[in-house]
Amino acid sequence: MQIQVNGKSRETRAQTVAQLLEELGFSTPENAPVGMAVAVNENVVRRASHREFSLNDGDEIEIIRAVQGG
Repeated sequence: MQIQVNGKSRETRAQTVAQLLEELGFSTPENAPVGMAVAVNENVVRRASHREFSLNDGDEIEIIRAVQGG
């Protein structure tokens, strides 16, 4: 399926947000990412819903990671 991740077109096999994050190297099946926000088509997807939230062809996904600075 073809999706957009942070404005870049990408082909993916992922069917859910959790699978996409794993595919992109942000998490593993056992560990959900912390300090990260995900939106699909401008709607925030809560971390508790990542495993159930289905992706569709043409979806626009934004992934924002919290960065600590000093």
